[in-house]
Amino acid sequence: MTTIIFGILEEGLVYAIMALGVYITYKILDFPDLTVDGSFPLGAALTATMITRGVHPILTLPASFLIGVLAGVCTGLIHVKFKVRDLLSGIIMMTALWTINLRLAGTANVPIFGDDSIFDNASVNGIFHDGLSNYKVLVIVLVIAVISKVLLDLYMKTKSGFLLRAVGDNDVLVTSLAKDQGNVKILGLAIANGLVALSGSIFCQEQRVFEISSGTGAIVIGLASVIIGTSLFKNVSFMKATTAVLIGSVIYKACVAAALKFFEPQDMKLITAVLFLVILVIGGERRKKVKKNARA
Repeated sequence: MTTIIFGILEEGLVYAIMALGVYITYKILDFPDLTVDGSFPLGAALTATMITRGVHPILTLPASFLIGVLAGVCTGLIHVKFKVRDLLSGIIMMTALWTINLRLAGTANVPIFGDDSIFDNASVNGIFHDGLSNYKVLVIVLVIAVISKVLLDLYMKTKSGFLLRAVGDNDVLVTSLAKDQGNVKILGLAIANGLVALSGSIFCQEQRVFEISSGTGAIVIGLASVIIGTSLFKNVSFMKATTAVLIGSVIYKACVAAALKFFEPQDMKLITAVLFLVILVIGGERRKKVKKNARA
């Protein structure tokens, strides 16, 4: 039972970092960014390539974030500069990243079982020795997730962060402040996909393998986490939205784990789709109730 709980927390927190990125595009920018399905394995592909070539695993984290930023910038440029619709921009970039990921990794599957990772190296094993070794993955993932959340919260308090939120809420205000809303949107997409690629890097090192298909359905997991978190904790005034997203990701993974108790592993995608549908329906019903109460 303890192993199952630890597994849910570990995987939930890995995807929570990705969900923070989806939160930026979905909740703040109102941008349906399908680039996520390509930038998640992009971080994993770069990580596997770097680790197999002897690069220290810690360096894969900032490198993955930066390559994700580049992917987000490309999506933003397609949308803003070439006037392509937001959904299509994401689809174009997601499709392009499939080939880029294959080129980067060299193959569709790159195992890194015998190499160091952020969870298994001399420094980490020196800290988490004997009985503590069972907790090292959870602790490391939790630390990275919390740092990502805190840095995002701090950024949102800056002038640039306020402008980012304004683009989603009131783009006329951004224009009136003599700021190019297109550039602000590109910046938001860059940060979002940087977080997604960072999550992909951590996922690759946790699973000890890069899989080209690891990003399939990532956007669904991210959206479900955001919707669960923001819906459940909407009325909790002291909780930040980013904290709610982290918790939402863990809750989503717990729901999937519970569902798999009654189904076969090959039913995973169907379970994910049904859960996401249920979440959307419940979220829609709540919004209707809020509107009715507001009118009354």
